[in-house]
Amino acid sequence: MRVPLIPLIVVLLLSIVADVYIYLAARKRCGSGVPSKLQLFSAIALYILLIVGLALPRRGDDNGDLLTVMWLLFTFATTFLPKVLFLAIDLIASTPLLIGCKRLSWLSITGGIAAVVLFIAMWWGAAVNRFRVQVREIEVAVAGLSKEFDGYRIVQFSDLHTGTFGRNNEFVGYLVDKINELDGDLVVFTGDIVNRRTDEIEPHWSTLSRLYAPDGVYAILGNHDYGDYCDWPNDALKGDNMVALHDYFNLMGWRLLCNEHVFIHSGADSLALIGVENVGDPPFKNYGSLENAYPNLSDKVTKILLSHNPAHWVDDIADNDSIDIALTLSGHTHAMQIEMLGMSPAKFRYDTWGGLYKDGSGNHKLYVNIGSGTVGMPMRLGATPEITVITLRQE
Repeated sequence: MRVPLIPLIVVLLLSIVADVYIYLAARKRCGSGVPSKLQLFSAIALYILLIVGLALPRRGDDNGDLLTVMWLLFTFATTFLPKVLFLAIDLIASTPLLIGCKRLSWLSITGGIAAVVLFIAMWWGAAVNRFRVQVREIEVAVAGLSKEFDGYRIVQFSDLHTGTFGRNNEFVGYLVDKINELDGDLVVFTGDIVNRRTDEIEPHWSTLSRLYAPDGVYAILGNHDYGDYCDWPNDALKGDNMVALHDYFNLMGWRLLCNEHVFIHSGADSLALIGVENVGDPPFKNYGSLENAYPNLSDKVTKILLSHNPAHWVDDIADNDSIDIALTLSGHTHAMQIEMLGMSPAKFRYDTWGGLYKDGSGNHKLYVNIGSGTVGMPMRLGATPEITVITLRQE
C-alpha cells in the first residue's frame, strides 16, 4: 500500500481547508457552540489517526500492520470525502453573497445531507456490500467451437486478495460454497490471490481447497502475487515466498498455469486453456509470455486465455489476425470498487474495466471479472463481488 507524497500533501491541505471552513461556518450559523466544538475535536482525532496510519509500516512482514493501516486510512477517507463534498456545495450556495444576496440555505442543507449520505454509503460498502456476492451469467459465441463444447460452463472468479480478510474465513467459505453450487464444468481464477505475501493464504487454503469442478480448478498469477509490494531483506527470501505460493496452489489442488497450456477434453474434441503470468501496462511488471504459453497461436484449436490484466488483450490480442484466441478472461480492475448505474471511475483508467468486450472483427472476445476481494479501501460501492458463469456457444 503505497501513499504517494504529492497526492498526500494535496489531500492534507484540502482537508485542513475543509475543516477550517466547516468550523467557522458552524460557529457562525449555529446558535450553540456544540457543533463547532464537535467538529474541531473530531477533526483533531482523525488527524491523529491519519498520522498513526502513515507512521505504521506498510511494506513489512506483518499483515496485521497492513490491515490496521488500511482501516485507519479508510476511517479518515470516510470523513475527508464527505467534508470536501459539503465544502464544494456550500461554496456554491454562498456565491450569492458576492453580489449582496442571501446564501442559498436550501443548497447548504442539501450539501450537508449529501455528505451524510456519502459517509453512510462508504461504511455500508465496507460493512455490507463488499460481502454481497453477485453471480453474472453470460453466453459467449465462439467461432469454430465443436458441438461437444456447446453449452460448456466456465465459472470465473478473480482478485480475492485474501490478506484483506486477515484470519476471518467466513466470506471465503461463503464464496467457495457459492461457486460449487453453480455446477460449472471448469473453475478458473484469474489472479491476485494475495495482497503482498504468500502467508496471507494460510488461514484460507484449506477452505479454498474445497473448490471443485469436473474438469478441474485452474489459476494464474496477478501483479500482487509476486511479492513486489513488500520490502524483502534479500532476493532469496522473495524467491522463497514464490516457492511457498506454488506449494499452496498444489495443496489447494488448483493447477497454476505459468506461461503454459493444457487441453480440456470432451468426447473426441478438446480446447486449449492457456495461462500467462502477469502481462500489463506500467507501472505493473511483466512476467508473462503468450508465445511461450502457446507457441502456435494461429492454429485452429479453440483457445481460452487466462490473463490477469485486460490491457494485455487490448495491446496484443484485439484485432491481431495472427493470434487466434477466441476468448480471454481477465480481472485486475475491480471496477475500482465503485460502480453506479453501469458506470465506474475505472473507465478513466481502462476502457475494458468490466464485462464482455469484442474487437472490431468480433473474433477476439474479452471478459473482465471485477473481482471478489478488495485492495486499498476495504469497501465496494456497487461493484459487488463477482462470480461469472460463462456458457460457451457455437457461433
